[in-house]
Amino acid sequence: MSDPMSTNGMQRKTILVVEDSPTQALHMQALLEQEGLQVLLAHDGRSGLETAQKLHPDLIVLDVQMPGMNGFQVCHQLKNAPETADIPIIMFTRHDEQEAVVLGLQTGAVDYIPKDAFADAVLLETLRQMKIIV
Repeated sequence: MSDPMSTNGMQRKTILVVEDSPTQALHMQALLEQEGLQVLLAHDGRSGLETAQKLHPDLIVLDVQMPGMNGFQVCHQLKNAPETADIPIIMFTRHDEQEAVVLGLQTGAVDYIPKDAFADAVLLETLRQMKIIV
């Protein structure tokens, strides 16, 4: 694992990416590490829940469609557990239907970003606005 301290001596923010596609997970890891963030990866909803409970990341980027437990279920469980309820969650998914967006926000996500041609730029700008990256 990489050093949790940034070059200026301050603690780096930790982002948990819960994504079942290895290609997408590695892409997200590279994108976020390039911004100076420490990235944890979980390959499904269950391991994402366990990682969030154990390591309490600063933010979770969560896919919706995953085998077993989907992203809505993960978000609901995290938001209803006192030890993880305060962790902001961004849904980052191919599901861009209005019903999916509304459900994601109703389960407790702070944002819902569809994976499209501009998704990376939108995600990074959202993280800047949340002061996760500067």
